Amino acid sequence: MDDLLEPTTSLVETIFDGIALPVLVYFLLINTSYLVLIVAAALEFRRSTRQLPFAGREELLGSGMVPGVTVVTAMFNEEAGIKVAAQSMLALHYPRHEVVIVDDGSTDGGFEVLRAAFDLVEVPRRMPADVAVRESATSVHVPRNGRTRLTVVRKPNSGRSDSLNVGVNFATQDLVVFVDSDSILDPDALLAVVRPFAEDPVRVVAGGGVIRAVNGCIVRGGRVTEVRMSRNWLARIQVVEYLRAFHLGRSGWSRLKSLILISGAFGVFRRDVLVEVGGLDPASIGEDFELVLRVHRHMRRQRRDYRVQFISEPICWTEVPETTAVLRKQRARWHRGLWETLWAYRSMLLNPRYGRVGLIAIPYYWLFELIAPLLELFGLVLVTVGWLLGVVDIGYFLLFMAVAYGYAMLVTLAAMTVEELSFHKYPRWRDLVSTAAAAVVENIGYRQATAIWRIEGWAHSLTGRKQVWGTMTRTGFDTGDEEGG
Repeated sequence: MDDLLEPTTSLVETIFDGIALPVLVYFLLINTSYLVLIVAAALEFRRSTRQLPFAGREELLGSGMVPGVTVVTAMFNEEAGIKVAAQSMLALHYPRHEVVIVDDGSTDGGFEVLRAAFDLVEVPRRMPADVAVRESATSVHVPRNGRTRLTVVRKPNSGRSDSLNVGVNFATQDLVVFVDSDSILDPDALLAVVRPFAEDPVRVVAGGGVIRAVNGCIVRGGRVTEVRMSRNWLARIQVVEYLRAFHLGRSGWSRLKSLILISGAFGVFRRDVLVEVGGLDPASIGEDFELVLRVHRHMRRQRRDYRVQFISEPICWTEVPETTAVLRKQRARWHRGLWETLWAYRSMLLNPRYGRVGLIAIPYYWLFELIAPLLELFGLVLVTVGWLLGVVDIGYFLLFMAVAYGYAMLVTLAAMTVEELSFHKYPRWRDLVSTAAAAVVENIGYRQATAIWRIEGWAHSLTGRKQVWGTMTRTGFDTGDEEGG
């Protein structure tokens, strides 16, 4: 036994001596960068909340000068929630908007649900060819009454991105809003997310809004009527993650004029720019990230003055996974998409031609998003094994845990505080306590598990393994009078 332990101990000691300080510095830097983004986000929230009373939303609602909006969503086997989602999108407060739903070869009863709910009839309408698609529409359906601005397009299955491109071709308005069919929007979401385009129609080319987990909330008639925390701890932790990602990450990056990621669950683009860049890439796993980077590259290469903006006020509600099997596939897919997109656009890395995007945002995503799970697991395993072997003293072990996990918890709690002071979304104290508890619990098992799953996705890409999309089990939105937890 000693013959085995001695060389192992020697190896661990050699490795530890070389990386002890760099590991601490890395975690110190990554958590400090999060703190910097929180400060930037707080400044952005302060500016937004000050402007809100003077936003002129009612004037915008009644104005004939606002850009028209086409809300595009792709559905695949979304029978449980598609009716409520469609009603929610049609009922949005906006003077000029239409809804295009693209049925991506669903095998469930989703289309029949829509046909019954809106009395759909087939119409002879040809699809424009502004954006190339893999599968064209086989039929187009509209409500019989001729007033409801809904178009349902049916096509063979070819994936979400190709379906959204079909929706772009059918869009007749200046702005296109991509919304996941398993999501619902706040009533004023379009008014809020379109305002930057109305104020600066030449420069603003893309924008994104806040995504929140609907799990546990009370939903009636396609509206979130009461915000509550889910009873499911997996969903609770994801609430914290989404809060950190959107109210910390996206707002901060937008403030720094370096936003390179807009969630596909709620993103708005100028239609002419989408056509210029060729729409979404059906071959990309991280199609939302890839599209925004392609827009940045396109605009910078043409030397055009432009803006990609995050809007902290509009909210899109979506169901998050409540089982580890679905969550594992989701996180592996996300990280694989991150890697493949960063690699595809590696020419932008540290390239002054692309301004802050190339010099700050993309290097950050390489250093603190892509390789973070690998370094986190490596550091945790090395320090733990080293401590057990007596190579790492208890002082360093506790310092590592404090910097890697304690600091991260404080950052998350800071983000939660800024968000709650700015938006007051949780009216019940017990929900705030549950959120704070989730910020602590995520560091015990969950964070390590997601790091492993993210590395799996990266490894699958490097080994050429075919991407298998996980199936998200939907429960539907309307909860009626059911009490949440």
